[in-house]
Amino acid sequence: LANPGHGLEKMQASAAIYLGMQLLLPGEWAPSHRHTPNAVRMVVEGEGAWTTVDGEKCVMRRGDLILTPTGLWHEHGHDGTEPVIWLDVLDLPLAYYMEVSYHVNGDRQTVVPGRGDKQYAHGGVVPSKVFERSKKAYPMLRYAWSDAKTALQTLAEDEQALEQVQVTYTNPETGADAQNILGFYALMLRPGQTLRLPVRSPAQVFHVIEGAMQANIVNSSFRMVAADTCCAPGYEAVTLMNLQPDQPTFVFIADESPLHRKLG
Repeated sequence: LANPGHGLEKMQASAAIYLGMQLLLPGEWAPSHRHTPNAVRMVVEGEGAWTTVDGEKCVMRRGDLILTPTGLWHEHGHDGTEPVIWLDVLDLPLAYYMEVSYHVNGDRQTVVPGRGDKQYAHGGVVPSKVFERSKKAYPMLRYAWSDAKTALQTLAEDEQALEQVQVTYTNPETGADAQNILGFYALMLRPGQTLRLPVRSPAQVFHVIEGAMQANIVNSSFRMVAADTCCAPGYEAVTLMNLQPDQPTFVFIADESPLHRKLG
C-alpha cells in the first residue's frame, strides 16, 4: 500500500512504515526466513493459518496481532480450507534508509513447547520467571484479538467518561512497546462517537477490525468498513467518526511513536 507522495517505487506508506496485504491459500507454506526489518501481521480474514516465530507456533485468527521481530526466524503455513489475508506492517523504509536491510532464507522450523500468548494473557499476573528476566527479547509474539477486544469493552464500561478508549500492545515483561520502532494499539469508538485525535509528530495507520467509521485527515474524508486501511501523516489532526449509531467500531492503529521517542 504505497503512498504516491513518497514515490510508488519506494513502497512505503510513511517515512518509517511499510504496509502490504498478504494472501495465503490453503496448503501453502511460506518458507522460513528472517530479515532486519521488524514486522507484524494483523489478520484481516480467514481461519486455519499459523505463523511459527523462533519455534513458537502462533495461531492466526481475525484481529490477532502477530510479531515477527527483527532477526527472528519465521514462516507461515495454512491448514484450513479458505484463503487467509493479513496486513503486514514493517519498519522497512527505516532499515532501507540506514542501509541495514537484509533477508535470509532458512530451513523449516521445529516447534518448541511454550506460548507467550498463554503465559502472559492475564494483566497483572505474570510467570514468576519474569523477575529473573527471560532470555527472550520478545516474550509475547501473539496478541489475541479476543483478549484485546475484551480489554477495550471492560475499559469502556469501567470508565464511562473516558473519551479515547484505547489499549497499547506492550512487552509484558518490561511494559515497553511491543516492538522497538513502531507502536501498535487497539481503539474502540463508542456507538455514534466522534473522536478528534491530538496533533502529534508520528504518522499513523488506521485499520478497521470491526464496524464502520469515517476518517477525516487534513482535507480528505474516508468512509471505512471492516478490513479497510488508511494512513495519516504526522503533525495533522485526525477525526474518527463511528458510523454505527448503536454498535462500537474497533480499530487497529500503528504509528512511529517508539522511534520518535528514541529520537527525542
